[in-house]
Amino acid sequence: MAPCSYLTAAPRRTQCTLAGLVDLSTPVTYVKGVGPQRAKHLEAKGLLTAADLLTYAPFRYEDRSNVKPVEQLAPGEMATVLATVRAAHLPRFRRRNLRMLEVVFTDPGGGRLIGKWFHAGHLEKVLEPGLRVALYGKVDFDPYAREMSMLHPEIEVLRGGEDEGDDALHTGRIVPVYEAAGKVNTRAFRMILKTLLDRLPELADALPAHLRRRLKLPDLTTALRELHFPSPGADLRALNAFRSTAQIRLIFEEFFWLETGMALRRGQARLEPGIAFNLTDRARQQVLRMLPFKPTPAQKRVVKEIAADMASPQPMNRMLQGDVGSGKTIVAAQAMVIAVEDGYQAALLAPTEILAAQHYANLRRIFEPLAYRVMPLYGSMTKKEKEFARRALSTGHAQIGVGTHALIEEGVEFFRLGLAIIDEQHRFGVLQRRALQQKGVSPDVLVMTATPIPRTLALTLYGDLDLSVIDELPPGRKPIRTFHRTKAELELVYSFVKREVDAGRQAYIVYPNIDESEALAVKAARKAHEELSRDVFPTLNVGLLHGKLKPAEKDAVMAGFLHNEVQILVATTVIEVGVDVPNATVMVIENAERFGLAQIHQLRGRVGRGGDQSYCILVTERLNDNGRERIRTLVDSTDGFHIANMDLKLRGPGEFLGTKQSGLPQFRIGNLLRDSDLLDLARREALSFVEHPPSAAELEDATRYIREHWQRRYGLALVG
Repeated sequence: MAPCSYLTAAPRRTQCTLAGLVDLSTPVTYVKGVGPQRAKHLEAKGLLTAADLLTYAPFRYEDRSNVKPVEQLAPGEMATVLATVRAAHLPRFRRRNLRMLEVVFTDPGGGRLIGKWFHAGHLEKVLEPGLRVALYGKVDFDPYAREMSMLHPEIEVLRGGEDEGDDALHTGRIVPVYEAAGKVNTRAFRMILKTLLDRLPELADALPAHLRRRLKLPDLTTALRELHFPSPGADLRALNAFRSTAQIRLIFEEFFWLETGMALRRGQARLEPGIAFNLTDRARQQVLRMLPFKPTPAQKRVVKEIAADMASPQPMNRMLQGDVGSGKTIVAAQAMVIAVEDGYQAALLAPTEILAAQHYANLRRIFEPLAYRVMPLYGSMTKKEKEFARRALSTGHAQIGVGTHALIEEGVEFFRLGLAIIDEQHRFGVLQRRALQQKGVSPDVLVMTATPIPRTLALTLYGDLDLSVIDELPPGRKPIRTFHRTKAELELVYSFVKREVDAGRQAYIVYPNIDESEALAVKAARKAHEELSRDVFPTLNVGLLHGKLKPAEKDAVMAGFLHNEVQILVATTVIEVGVDVPNATVMVIENAERFGLAQIHQLRGRVGRGGDQSYCILVTERLNDNGRERIRTLVDSTDGFHIANMDLKLRGPGEFLGTKQSGLPQFRIGNLLRDSDLLDLARREALSFVEHPPSAAELEDATRYIREHWQRRYGLALVG
């Protein structure tokens, strides 16, 4: 009988159900030991099938093979003791908030052991006299009671009787520890997975055989068994570092299929017929007429890379990465000139109307000497305005379109779209990028981001794109000086803001999205605006900007700030991108501990855009050790890539990109921070496999496998 395939594309029945054996696509509710109630908790955790359960990795392993009677215990050792509860009590302490549960245990040899837990009164109801348990922890000798004790030992309730064989899963061996899923605790996971693995049929191994042999990786079935129940004598340190051979194989495989999919997507894009733009002398002259300043060496290098791509007959798929204020817009404008001078149109897609409006104003100013027509298209425009914009783009009357999602709506057509530019790429997905591309016939694509993305994340998010980096600021820019102040020092902060404003400059005061709630952020900003206007800066014009304002109201506020009619702008993070006011020299960020490092760096980049010295003041309320390190990083450095790496290290990939970010691959076993070396290896092997496959049949099998599993496995769209 043919072996079952690994990780089917959807939770459905397949033909690989064998007598008494599991079907990997079987819904978890039908897995032995689960049932309807437990299934609800598992499904809430994203565990829908038997295959999902098999790749639900333990987060820790404990060596409980050192099972000893109490009389043989030695202080300082880690040991497992099988014992019976005799008594439990909560001693009274003078400090009411200090509650410690003490439980007396005895073993069959008459040995006596004391277990101690702080703030664990709930265990008193669980550890009733007569209950048999396994205790695992560090042994201490209590000099006052003159007996052995354990502080906060792990507890496993032993069922005994008919279930005595199951108790061997939880003690006397290296034991996996799982993160609970609702009421499904680690003990339940062990029992479910042991039953599942015992009924596991032979699994077809999709990972290419030549790779497994060369990298000395175990087969899939062996790797899954060792992941959950390591063999006796396994290296505990390697297991807890996720560097056992079984773990390495499963992590590598997860990354390998992701990178292979990226490589196939990239190769597929290069096979499409593209536009070979003609780089004429006129285009070069137009660029020189347009440029408001001498480009930096980094800008020149990046323009050269983009121009080479545009001259190629294959479609360009390139990401332009550059810190805030590095001059990405002027680089994009030069690419637009190449397209327009060859008879094509260009489009720029931005995530917010504020940013789109800023780009529209900038591009109109930049292209004024060239007489290019730039057309805006936003969701808030009237029906008549939208119709005019659509007609201008579809007839070719406008050479450049700038807008939000309205630009990729059905019904929007371009006369001859040759270049699609997407700003703040991380706020869009592959599907939106594709939707803009489909407005033309294989147009070149340039995606831009001011969020410095560490290499590890860039490989996983944008592995299908070539990368260009602007790694220097234009000359004359003074580094922004950053200071940390506490809430108690707010008066001093406001006095400094007043001095800067009195000298003719302007300031931002920004409030966070508290608990991811824009509504609460708006409420906080409104309250602060009222108090600052009335009590702190009564003689100044204090503006208010937040995401709930109507577009016309936002435009009015920003116009007032741009023309120095508003001296201080109170705002939420809506100003993170798209606001360019050279006269603003102070950025005050309230409750800075609530922001990510990369986000603060983005906000800080809103000042320092003119010739005056600029300042960023981080005001915090409460800081733990992690928070202090984060604030110190910002005070000490203005290097966006260093800050992004620290942010990724301190917060992890998901939070780094924001909890609403939809673009981060979902990994069961791999971890982008811990396993960056395996990601690099997987990427190299994937590129080699796609470019030089062992055989056409193996590449075809891999392509079919990815097509079936990509979206469910990684939560990503595989376009094409």
